Amino acid sequence: MATLLYKIGRFSYRRRLVVLGLWLVLMALAGTGAATLSGKMSNSFDIPGTESQKAISRLADRFPDAHVGGATAQVVFVAPSGSTLTTSANRAAVEQTVTGLKGTPKVVAVTDPYRTRALSADGRYALVQVSYTAPSGDVTTADRKALLNTLDTGRAAGLTVEAGGTALGVQAEQSTTQLTGLVVAALVLVITFGSLLAAGLPLLTALVGVGAGLSAVAIASGFVDVNANSTVLALMLGLAVGIDYALFIVSRFRQEAREHGAGPEAAGRAVGRAGSAVVFAGLTVVIALAGLSVVGIPVLRSMGLAAAATVALAVLVAVTLLPALLGFAGGRVARGRSGLFPRRPASGPDDTRTAVAMGERWARFVTRFRIPVLIVALGGLLTVALPLSQLRLALPDDGTYPAASTQRKAYDLIREGFGPGFNGPLTVVVDADGNVRAGAARVATAIQVLPDVVAVGAPRLGADGETALLTVIPKSGPTDQATTDLVNAIRDEEAALRRSTGADVAVTGTTALNIDVSRKIGDALLPYLAIIVGLAVLLLMLAFRSVLIPLKATLGFLLSIGATFGAVVAVFQWGWLGSVFGVHETGPIVNLLPILLVGILFGLAMDYQVFLVSRMREAHVRGDAPVQAVVAGFRTNARVVTAAAVIMAGVFSGFILSDQVLVKSIGFALAFGVLVDAFVVRMTIVPALMSLLGPAAWWLPRGLDRILPKVDIEGRGLAARPAVSEPVRPESEPESESETESEFRDGQAIESRDHAGR
Repeated sequence: MATLLYKIGRFSYRRRLVVLGLWLVLMALAGTGAATLSGKMSNSFDIPGTESQKAISRLADRFPDAHVGGATAQVVFVAPSGSTLTTSANRAAVEQTVTGLKGTPKVVAVTDPYRTRALSADGRYALVQVSYTAPSGDVTTADRKALLNTLDTGRAAGLTVEAGGTALGVQAEQSTTQLTGLVVAALVLVITFGSLLAAGLPLLTALVGVGAGLSAVAIASGFVDVNANSTVLALMLGLAVGIDYALFIVSRFRQEAREHGAGPEAAGRAVGRAGSAVVFAGLTVVIALAGLSVVGIPVLRSMGLAAAATVALAVLVAVTLLPALLGFAGGRVARGRSGLFPRRPASGPDDTRTAVAMGERWARFVTRFRIPVLIVALGGLLTVALPLSQLRLALPDDGTYPAASTQRKAYDLIREGFGPGFNGPLTVVVDADGNVRAGAARVATAIQVLPDVVAVGAPRLGADGETALLTVIPKSGPTDQATTDLVNAIRDEEAALRRSTGADVAVTGTTALNIDVSRKIGDALLPYLAIIVGLAVLLLMLAFRSVLIPLKATLGFLLSIGATFGAVVAVFQWGWLGSVFGVHETGPIVNLLPILLVGILFGLAMDYQVFLVSRMREAHVRGDAPVQAVVAGFRTNARVVTAAAVIMAGVFSGFILSDQVLVKSIGFALAFGVLVDAFVVRMTIVPALMSLLGPAAWWLPRGLDRILPKVDIEGRGLAARPAVSEPVRPESEPESESETESEFRDGQAIESRDHAGR
């Protein structure tokens, strides 16, 4: 591995014009393809195999008048105190507004509250259902504005009129506020490298990787269904890992340049050694993201594959384009100051100490007081994880919008005038070959006597005469446990109802769909974890030739994920520090978040594991004692990992500014999780455990050692190459063909010596 990447790095440095030209052509083709081949991304939320989704599909075929696939809006009218909506003036205002709603774009049906008797007991509240021909993702901003502007008719008559529903939902979109993390990244890079040029290279290559990734996603949308949220996750992760991977290689290049000169040898060795860690780290992230496909939820599969492709491109950019750019600016990058602190003269090839040597000091402190450090770190993480026991999952609804929004006002007014269950009605589908009206009536009678039922609406018959719809209003709200129990109770009665009525019964609707999503994610979580953890453990075992290090890495991840979920519950469900993070209303956690967070954070956690332990592995192979190997790893990589974690957290924090609950919670969870994993787990618990385990940390059974292929992540083959100091060639001067041929012969010689040494 190290030898192959060494050759790629040298070639890219020497043939920088060729490599740069190839990337420019690739980006031009990608941009052209994205502009000409892209299709419309969807906001659909299908859950194949669930009862609610099967019922929706059946209704779309047999009961098209129900418009089950279209967006909906609920408009609530409230008369002033002391008045009712049955007075002639107020009734005229309501009817005029309803007439206006029928004329808004994409609206196919609007109910009349006086005909449907959707009036509260005191006559002050009326509820109107608006059905659209298009799904919520196809309702444009102009369509939403048209609906909201129509409400002014009722407001002008003195009525309170508010609207909510899926038609008014905020759609996924890119925002400049989500890129504020780039500012944080730029500042950290300048502080780390002390050079604007060195700081600019990781930013430039990250943007190239993200551009290529988003273009690939856009092209794919012309041929397959791609969820609109996929671009948000691809952008988020592409920027974070792209900057981090380039940071790691540039930092290693500067170290190698002090020994070998800022030429192709330094670039080759930097890519060969740091690039090996980048490739393995990227593989773990790709595995974790692509593994989301096993969950069986299309939106997760789309998001995971899009982000995985972007991360893979970030790795490719880091090991090819980056060394080529170093060929244009390598001398100036190598001559830059090493951050804000001047560096003391090096006493050896691995002596990278600064005036404060904080990384080395911290490593010595942790390894010296490992037992107390472990107790404090573990105790702190377990304490932060305590709120996890109160985790509640649900899809976001209008109750999670800010109090000043029309969606939240409508949600509160409906609950106030009709009851909480009217915000989440259940739809029961009745299919019968015979008298469907009689069958539906008997099903309605059976449901009416169940606990937590306020009312069951009159059956709506389909044109085929074999399908009927019942609307069931629960007493409890859409995210309450009592509503979940009611859905389960109806489904428990389905077999008995089939025997007694001959009709097939199914429960659907937004609330039932939410319950099915949570159940499906819960069922898929353990198999998903088994797949990604198993593959990642195998990769880490290949990289570090150890059994205990992969197991320790996995246990550390469990600690990180527990603490992260605890923080998410405290902020988004309990409201702690909600004003700081822009959480206007508390409520259940978005049920897609846990499995997304597990996949993404697992991959990112392994990044820092690989970055730190790879240098420890180098020192161990060189013959250093266990504690000295830990200190050596921190001496050279602590500052880089610190900068990488701060950069990644900064990029993720920019997404906390999003208006979407899912995006906001992902941004917060990833930023918090990265900081906890990097500083508490990888830079505190890991060195303490490594020093506690001693030589046993690197134990690998002989039989397993013979079976596993040698990947040489520590660059042992490169160590066999005699040190070569090369003068810095002017950046504009091209290399000769013979030098390129010599580069490949050098790489082959290294590879031959490496195999001979084994």
